[in-house]
Amino acid sequence: MTLEARDLHFTYNGQPVLRGLGLSLIHGEITGILGINGAGKSTLLRCLNRILRPQKGVVLVEDRDLSKLGGEQIARLIGYVAQSQEREPLSVFDAVLLGRKPHIKWQATSHDLDVVTRVLRQMGLEPLALRPVASLSGGEAQKVVIARALAQEPHLLLLDEPTSNLDLRNQLEVMELLMEAVRGQGLGAAVCLHDINLALRYLDRLVLMKQGRVHALITPAELDAEIIRQVYGVEAVLAEIEGYRVVIPRSASSRSQARPTTPLRT
Repeated sequence: MTLEARDLHFTYNGQPVLRGLGLSLIHGEITGILGINGAGKSTLLRCLNRILRPQKGVVLVEDRDLSKLGGEQIARLIGYVAQSQEREPLSVFDAVLLGRKPHIKWQATSHDLDVVTRVLRQMGLEPLALRPVASLSGGEAQKVVIARALAQEPHLLLLDEPTSNLDLRNQLEVMELLMEAVRGQGLGAAVCLHDINLALRYLDRLVLMKQGRVHALITPAELDAEIIRQVYGVEAVLAEIEGYRVVIPRSASSRSQARPTTPLRT
């Protein structure tokens, strides 16, 4: 299953947010969407899921125009994890069962219950199945939200800052579980992240956004200090530590922000 966005434009309150943006998601790969605050990352995810309707451009899923599909059809194809979530007064099992809503006609079937049980096991949530979501830690609650999206049995996953406000251990666990789900089920996924080092460690491709456009479309191995300077306005060095590439920022540079830049390969 592939998703392709072509020439997306979105304006909010008269301010352009997306300016002719295009990208594609491929099954079995996790694409990271990176950039400074206000670059349009979250807006892009919402346009890919038709939560927002772009003023121009098209989103295709297997050559089908997303704007011509109903909400239930889209929910069967795309699972979406928003940046902030409310803690529902539900058990973990029931919260994940909500992910089956696009598939349920009258009531949950044995297949629906089996899917939920499988996803809870996959996410390591079985021991918490009867616990109220409101009683969970931040990391546990985030896994529940991802589990609900996986219970939709989507072909594509869109996640907006899934590691936001999590401690280091839970950041790693969430990214590892996401990677296992994508690889194991052949999903396509897009993840908005602020943490460049997590992106280098877990993602297959990086889309670096700047002023509502794709400034660079690269692999993690191709990220260099010049791209970081152009996108973030930060002087940095990249190093390898025990087999992991890491970004070490030196300083914010107003001088680097002032230099003219040209988009890289997209």
